[in-house]
Amino acid sequence: MVDVLLAEPAYALDTEFHRERTYYPQLALIQIAWAGGLVLVDPLAVDVRALAPLFTSGSQCVLHAADQDLEVLDLTVGEIPATMYDTQVAAGFLGMSTPSLTTLCEHYVGVELAKAERMTDWLARPLGSRQLTYAASDVAYLLEIRDLELAQLDARGRRQWAIDEIELRRTRNRGERDPEMSWMRIKEARQLKGKARTIAIEVAAWRERRAAELDQPVRFVLPDMAVVTIAQRAPTTRDQLSALRGVDGRHTGGGAAEGLLAAVARGAERTAPPVAAVAPELDRALRPAVALVTAWVSQLGRDLEIDPSLLATRNDIEAVLRGDDDARLAIGWRSEVMGQPIRDLVEGRAALAFEGDGRLVLEARSTGSATGLPVDPLWVTPQRRRPPRRAAQPTPGRSGCRQVATSAQPATPPARRGRQ
Repeated sequence: MVDVLLAEPAYALDTEFHRERTYYPQLALIQIAWAGGLVLVDPLAVDVRALAPLFTSGSQCVLHAADQDLEVLDLTVGEIPATMYDTQVAAGFLGMSTPSLTTLCEHYVGVELAKAERMTDWLARPLGSRQLTYAASDVAYLLEIRDLELAQLDARGRRQWAIDEIELRRTRNRGERDPEMSWMRIKEARQLKGKARTIAIEVAAWRERRAAELDQPVRFVLPDMAVVTIAQRAPTTRDQLSALRGVDGRHTGGGAAEGLLAAVARGAERTAPPVAAVAPELDRALRPAVALVTAWVSQLGRDLEIDPSLLATRNDIEAVLRGDDDARLAIGWRSEVMGQPIRDLVEGRAALAFEGDGRLVLEARSTGSATGLPVDPLWVTPQRRRPPRRAAQPTPGRSGCRQVATSAQPATPPARRGRQ
């Protein structure tokens, strides 16, 4: 199979996995489709590291909402695709806000995917025919959706924007979590000061290491509430620890109590939390600007038919207002689209106003005339008639569709007869 795929310019890929009761995701199935066929690979029966040469080749891997798939592949295969396309990210540049695969299939190819097997146990063996059909449908139409999206991106002059954003996400750090930074994921811990914060850092780091060692979710080892309570009360004995809110016998057995008390002692001895652990706070005088810029970005997303989260997140806005060197809004296409209007708004040369239809407009304060971003005609999307819905039906005996290394029946994706 890998030899066949190495000769293909592109292939579609998806994974099924579970992580509800483990620290590391458990890969249960890999689905791969290309122009000549579709296979389901059973990672419980074969060594999926054999896919590494495919991932490092020049063949483009097409996925939908790829972030978690890449994490699982990096862990199990040891590589992630060197060239990638994400249909969900690309759709955001075409006016869709993080659409599901079901939405894209209905929109582009007129197929309504089945949803009944979404919560199935993918680690069970053998998998039934309905499960296999459901899994196959996750990759059956991705290559066609990619081609249709690229045509629309080209028409709007946004292909490179999408490619750049997808590459940014592909290269995002997905290594092992740093235990020393795990406290940052607890909102209440970030608000602690002094010794309480240093104890929270140590306790959260202990929890992260123990969860990885036991291969259990961190919340099973110790809930967030308990981390914060321990940091605030700083217990020194097992009895004091067990009496705290959020802590019970499940969290203190098997040597855990001793580990927690040792973490508390280490935290109490730390002189200060790491300075670099927290991003610099935005100047108080600029905080009202965050709300203004956020409102304008949301309006701009509607005007240009781009998912506002692709234009800028709150962190992006705060970074450019702070003047960070690596602020995304200060470089590339985001700077071209939003850089000057944001500077005008923050520096008082422009203001936001409501139009009669409820739209927000950026106006020059000196004249009161609208100075909103001129809209390129190529960015305007004509009204499209959506293809009619029709239920997806399995097609037994589809050529080239087979299952690899599993005892279950062959899988087939829902059938599609073309646009109506």
